[in-house]
Amino acid sequence: MQEHSSARQDVALQMKQARKEQGITQEMLAEKVGTKKSNISRLESGRYNPSLDFLEKVAGGLGKEIKVKVT
Repeated sequence: MQEHSSARQDVALQMKQARKEQGITQEMLAEKVGTKKSNISRLESGRYNPSLDFLEKVAGGLGKEIKVKVT
């Protein structure tokens, strides 16, 4: 179970870093992907268990894509 949590935290951290690198706010990203700011905030804090579709939408809003690495 801890690996799942760690993966979720990694994704959240990467999304947050990408957003900050682009100089956009949570509100701006939320508007761009058609969701609420609270959803972006919960995603970045790790308090949200998002669907893969949601992650892909947010990543797309950041000009990124989701890649899964199985180790």
